[in-house]
Amino acid sequence: MNGLVNFVIKNKLAVWLLAIILMATGIYSTSRMNKETIPDISIPYISVMTVYPGATPEQAMNDISIPLEKAVQNLKKVVGVYSTSYANMSSVQVEYEYGTDMIDAERELRSVIDGMTFPDTAEKPTIARFTVNTFPILALSVSSDKEDIAELTSTVEEVIVPKLEGIDGVSSVSISGQHVNKVEIEYDEGKMASLGITEDDVKQMIQASDLKAPLGLYPFEDKEQSVVVDGKFTTVDELKNLMIPVTPTAQHPMPFVTLGDIAKVELVGEVESVSRTNGKEAIGIQIVKGQEANTVEVVNEAKDIIKELEEKYDGLHIDVTLDQGEPIEESISTMLGKALYGAGFAIIIILLFLRDIKSTIISVISIPLSLMIAFTILHQMDITLNIMTLGAMTVAIGRVIDDSIVVVENIYRRLHLKDEKLKGRALIRSATIEMFKPILASTLVTIAVFAPLVLVGGMVGELFTPFALTMAFTLLASLLVAITVVPSLSHTLFKKQLYGDRKGGKIKHSKPSTLASWYKRVLRWSLDHKAIASLVAIALLVGSLFLIPVIGFSFLSTDQEKVMYLTYTPEPGETREKTLENVKVVEDKLLARDDVEIVQVSIGAMMAMMGMMGTDGALMYVIFDDETENFDEVQDEIVKYIEGLNQSGKWVNQNFNMSLANNELSYTVYGEDLDKIEKVVSDIESIMKESGNLKDVDTTLSERYDEFTLKVNQQTLLQYGLTAGQLAMMLNPNKQDEVLTTLKKDGTEIDVVVKRNVNLAPSFDELLNQPVPSATGAPVQLKDIVEVEKGTVSNTISRSKGQLYATVSGTVTSKDVTKASSEVDEKIQKLELPKGVELGEEGVTADMKEAFTQLGFAMIVAVGIVYFILVVTFGEGLAPFVILFSLPFTVIGSLVGLWITGETISVSVMMGMLMLIGIVVTNAVVLVDRIINMERTGMPMREAILEAGATRLRPILMTAIATIGALIPLAIGAEGTSMISRDLGICVIGGLFSSTMLTLIVVPIVYEVLSKMLKKNRVEIEED
Repeated sequence: MNGLVNFVIKNKLAVWLLAIILMATGIYSTSRMNKETIPDISIPYISVMTVYPGATPEQAMNDISIPLEKAVQNLKKVVGVYSTSYANMSSVQVEYEYGTDMIDAERELRSVIDGMTFPDTAEKPTIARFTVNTFPILALSVSSDKEDIAELTSTVEEVIVPKLEGIDGVSSVSISGQHVNKVEIEYDEGKMASLGITEDDVKQMIQASDLKAPLGLYPFEDKEQSVVVDGKFTTVDELKNLMIPVTPTAQHPMPFVTLGDIAKVELVGEVESVSRTNGKEAIGIQIVKGQEANTVEVVNEAKDIIKELEEKYDGLHIDVTLDQGEPIEESISTMLGKALYGAGFAIIIILLFLRDIKSTIISVISIPLSLMIAFTILHQMDITLNIMTLGAMTVAIGRVIDDSIVVVENIYRRLHLKDEKLKGRALIRSATIEMFKPILASTLVTIAVFAPLVLVGGMVGELFTPFALTMAFTLLASLLVAITVVPSLSHTLFKKQLYGDRKGGKIKHSKPSTLASWYKRVLRWSLDHKAIASLVAIALLVGSLFLIPVIGFSFLSTDQEKVMYLTYTPEPGETREKTLENVKVVEDKLLARDDVEIVQVSIGAMMAMMGMMGTDGALMYVIFDDETENFDEVQDEIVKYIEGLNQSGKWVNQNFNMSLANNELSYTVYGEDLDKIEKVVSDIESIMKESGNLKDVDTTLSERYDEFTLKVNQQTLLQYGLTAGQLAMMLNPNKQDEVLTTLKKDGTEIDVVVKRNVNLAPSFDELLNQPVPSATGAPVQLKDIVEVEKGTVSNTISRSKGQLYATVSGTVTSKDVTKASSEVDEKIQKLELPKGVELGEEGVTADMKEAFTQLGFAMIVAVGIVYFILVVTFGEGLAPFVILFSLPFTVIGSLVGLWITGETISVSVMMGMLMLIGIVVTNAVVLVDRIINMERTGMPMREAILEAGATRLRPILMTAIATIGALIPLAIGAEGTSMISRDLGICVIGGLFSSTMLTLIVVPIVYEVLSKMLKKNRVEIEED
């Protein structure tokens, strides 16, 4: 250590140059870091979506979902398989253990599914890994005053999408609501029959003619040349003029007919899904970024392109309906603002205590330099700039200055000591080395506090690892600065005082401050009246614990965006026209509101993409004015209006907020009998709706279809030459268009399909009266050959762990989540569950239990690690044990602060408590280390305690108040993030205040009592 300090003092220029290089590198690294809302979490889920046209939910479950469940449930590291079966679709989610290599898991899953056999009408399953990056970072709505939807589709596909795809970092750009062209072939069945032509004949002729076949290199005499046979159709007319061979007859002597002679061939356009912005037909665009891309940069570049396109194309309007970049920029701006305010507070406090500008400059240099060194390391580790890393920086500002304050204060104090014998470099070296052990111990202790977070695992571990690493790198950097830059800068700025008697300068001798003298008297009285002082401290601690039930518990603070996400699920069997009509009513109502800026409606494609409710649901983004006040009341008003409409389908105000906060209380009912599950779900729903602390209570149970089962008698069918399969084919209303080939037009492919005219019966009775063509030619109606059984079937069927399940959920409106959920839970636990039915608690309560348990475990481990480090540092067990007595008193100020401000005990508060373990121990280390040093010089224990207290009072108060000052902007700010929020600041400030005040009294008392009990003699130890 001597060598290092000597080196930095002798090579001050090199140290300053290195500091400047590190600052510049840090600034560059910060500008290059990717900016995200939350850390890039590996979410261990893979979804398997399978479209099964015409299937009922039960069919989708039996034919797709259950076989998939059985095939994947025993794969490596799979912890759960969940499925939801809709009409026409199956959705299966596979959950893996945290830490699983999801690329390998997806590869294995895909291999298993590729080897499975599914019904012929089912489409190939779509497999997708679920990550934070699978969500769109930007959603746009494109409309036009000048172009119809077909022209607008061309503009979007040929101009806008290629521009957006060209942005560096964009992974994919998908569109919905676009106009899709296809060529329809409608056969004249009568004419074909008269010519003896079948559909298969035409199909084979089209596919054989529409061919482009390279023959390879043809060996001509002079050289080899490539030859290609190209018969591809490029226009509808070419397709119409295709010659179909026939057998000549008297009525038709020609050996050929054209396709146009026997079929109607035309180019038609349709909109596969509906997209509207503020009532106008629009096309939706969703942009997904790549894994390594910078969200903010991609979003801002896309916005610049949007602006250029709107200026270039007259009448074009591109509205932003979802923006993940702006909240990130706001979050970063908020955190940086708080960091600057915090640094300002810290500077003012140091200046007030030291009353010396030079000392303040030396101390403050550690803030930017430590942060920049940390940013450089984070950038090298590919850690993003997110709410966790920025939050750690904000919180660390008060702590990084501590090491420098302690060193500067000791140098400054010794410069003004009357009996100080050392001068110049020797004084700087001695003062720095004197404080090296306590600042090393306190820094390692603070870092050690966050070490268990890295080991916690699961979602909590992944979220807090960047926070822990940021704190660790920042504090290590601050230690490095304190023992290199600080002594080097001190030697330069204090040169006059250091060599005063040699160069004619004068050294002022300072007397103990009034505050130090007063504290010494209070400490002496406390040591003389240990019982009274101890009882007062214990009474305050116990009294504060009674505040816990009053304060209550919650999970996380909630970020509130002025956006509503309304979803509409059609009634089973509801037509698309009825859905459009119902959605239009709500859309018009919202557009008439003055506080609404944008209403974006998507029907079909968006819901299928999100896997929420099959392919017929609607999603409505409602973006409000930023100045909208009492937004909760506004949402309640809109929800009540929608509920009062009594529409056929079901509207739900969804929470698609991408923040970490989630105040949803949820119960899941498992069983084998859906009727029993429905009964329990209904009871739980009633209890939750009766609670005054919940809103938006909803269940995953949907309404049921009326189901008619047509039972057939095989003998009866055989009489008419029919089979059950033929009957099903005849009656199936979901016949899919058959794609025969494709046409190339303007670089795009257009499907050529066979149009099927399906005459649907308007009612079930008319379906039964429908004539069925028989092989024998005998007339027969459907009702004559089937027996009808009437029943119902659920619109969606969900399964987990091999059982059916349904979920009831609601949003907790009370700040005290624990109290609200306990009241509901108490009533629900009294329900008598039918045999075979089980109840599981999920949502915010389960999240809270998991997070609090893991953080509680982390705190226990942290205390153990702290004690170990202190034992190694001090070389004994007594002093570290005394230091730990400072920890319990953090609770007093934290709880009182939360109670006064009306905040609850949340995950953020638990994080604050964890941080306090490291911060508070720092002050106790500085105090106890001085006591031990004084004792080793031969000073009696009582005098050593009093001297150490008076000497270390100023650095202890400076570091504590500087940390408090740095956190004040966080504590008083209304804005923040769900993790690094107001309650965290209040917790740390309150805990630091109470523990600092009581540490200065309790730690000396405990030290004296235990030393006398164990008969510790520091002088003897030193001599040994």
